[in-house]
Amino acid sequence: MMQQIIVIGAGIVGISTALELQRRGHSVRVFDRSGVAAETSAGNAGAFAFTEVEPLATPGIMRKAPKWLLDPLGPLSIPPAYALKIAPWMLRFWRASRADRYQKLLGAQVSLMQHSSAALTRQIALVDGEARMQRDGQMQLYESEAEYRASLPTWELRRRHGIDFELLESREAIAERQPGLSPRFTHAGFTPNWMNTIDPKAWTEHLVQAFRDRGGQIETHEVLNLTPIENGVRVTLANGTVDADHVVLSAGAWSHHLAQTLGDHIPLETERGYNTTLPEGAFDLRMHLTFSGHGFVASRINNGVRIGGAVELGGLTLPPNFKRAETLLDKARQFLPGLNTEGGTQWMGFRPSLPDSIPVIGPSPGAPNVIYAFGHGHLGLTQSAGTAEIVATLIDGQAPPIPTTPFAANRF
Repeated sequence: MMQQIIVIGAGIVGISTALELQRRGHSVRVFDRSGVAAETSAGNAGAFAFTEVEPLATPGIMRKAPKWLLDPLGPLSIPPAYALKIAPWMLRFWRASRADRYQKLLGAQVSLMQHSSAALTRQIALVDGEARMQRDGQMQLYESEAEYRASLPTWELRRRHGIDFELLESREAIAERQPGLSPRFTHAGFTPNWMNTIDPKAWTEHLVQAFRDRGGQIETHEVLNLTPIENGVRVTLANGTVDADHVVLSAGAWSHHLAQTLGDHIPLETERGYNTTLPEGAFDLRMHLTFSGHGFVASRINNGVRIGGAVELGGLTLPPNFKRAETLLDKARQFLPGLNTEGGTQWMGFRPSLPDSIPVIGPSPGAPNVIYAFGHGHLGLTQSAGTAEIVATLIDGQAPPIPTTPFAANRF
């Protein structure tokens, strides 16, 4: 039966969900306060990171955190002005890293990744999107035998879950795959089935065009409140109200504010990520590169190079610290000696992150006609198509393709 559905959020998760609901015969409107791909979906690394099955909250990670936090421009930082506010989130993160909890989270992450990979294949076919994909693989780089050996349990974890890879144990093997790297990198792991989009903003806009071609509507509104009503939801806007049978809340790092209007207090925080996009010709980048010990990546975007990553737990309101982007670019210049760093464009985005590293996907406990789909951290693009299919089955009253209990909103 066709239902009237409002999706809040025109980023990659919201647009993917709107398109899947539309495919199933529903009437869908998308509301966003800023426009299509106006936030994190515009400037991320463009990677579909299905191989990254291990949650961020791993056993022992809190022993590493103090060393990272001592470096204000390192791979993980918390601005002093935000440290007190984020303390409860960090406590939950620590609890999630305990061995018993970690194993459950790992299982949930693996199932979502496997489903999302298959869902992306279906989505690409639906919108004739193959020309917007890059299937060049990914290489994770290590600077010493010790760093490489420390990574082997993670590679073994990937092996157990059916992920193809090749371990490279010489500079020569690395250079054969990616010429031009600094000789400081002695070992690497290559995942051949890794893929990227040529441009995450353009990919989202391509999905939007398919949605509009099928009659979908995207409107600019600031949503102020959600209220359960009989057999539906009332959406309060700055200029009035709109009623719908269902609402999907996928507003990224702003989602928890609207969840609070329903009485749901979800500990969503913001991983602020920085990058610099260099123009075409900056470097002959053959594949996505991950500099494992430094928390950043190099990816090819529209034949240019995007250098970005790291985590700054700083919320939504503190001003950007673009010294972080400059630090990453300085490192990239050392690691890729031929890199031309002139003419770059800096950017900061807000990754919506929950302390146990997996998203919320499922109904509001007190308002079952509101479906949450947010908190994917740095895996929003990766998990977008899979999340869309899960949300659509829930709205249709069908059994979801994977168990959704680990992703429930009331798990905190």
